[in-house]
Amino acid sequence: MKPSQWKIIREKAYADYGFECGICGAPSRLECHEIREYDAKKHIQLLGGFIALCSLCHKVKHIGNTQILASQGKLDLESVMEHAVRVNGCSRQEFEAHRRLAFQIWRERSQHTWTVDLGAYTDLVS
Repeated sequence: MKPSQWKIIREKAYADYGFECGICGAPSRLECHEIREYDAKKHIQLLGGFIALCSLCHKVKHIGNTQILASQGKLDLESVMEHAVRVNGCSRQEFEAHRRLAFQIWRERSQHTWTVDLGAYTDLVS
């Protein structure tokens, strides 16, 4: 997609979420995250939309990459996990269980070749 198209999508997502994080409501610097839906039987990944996220919520959504960056000393994993626990009102143990489940799902999905369906966004790809 052209940078100009991405800018339009990103700015629309920010406006749609009232210029606040769509998860925790923080009015901080926002990042745009793709919402994907998965058909596990047909192995189709559908781009369903976009959500405005603060940097910490976005790092939680991409916890695998976040862990890699933390291992390289590029960010503080503990602050990301503390944010997730606080926002979700859960214990650290509950968060860890959720994280293990997310990696299990990722490992299972990684066993297959997926078709990507851009849905309503197909025409934006150049």
